[in-house]
Amino acid sequence: MSSTKSGEQHLIVEFKTTTQNRSRVKELLLEFIGPAREETGCLYYDLYQRADEPNTFYILDGWANEEAVAAHGKHPNVIRVLEPLLPLLVSPPSIIVNSRVID
Repeated sequence: MSSTKSGEQHLIVEFKTTTQNRSRVKELLLEFIGPAREETGCLYYDLYQRADEPNTFYILDGWANEEAVAAHGKHPNVIRVLEPLLPLLVSPPSIIVNSRVID
């Protein structure tokens, strides 16, 4: 069982925006959630907003394997949302990929 879970990929994706663009960025980020959760290999896909820095959002998402992560990155919905989202960010999204250490 642990060998299956050790192949999982858990991502922390950080999005930073300005106060002026915060509401629109939040709306766009929410558009990722529903479709992503339906994708093959998605374990969870959640959006968070930093309490002490409300212009910073995080998507924490888990995938069954590296292939599922790669497929998600090419998903038409991801491409559709990123187009209007990226210009509203102060820097490109930061993506940290993590592997499960223990069940």
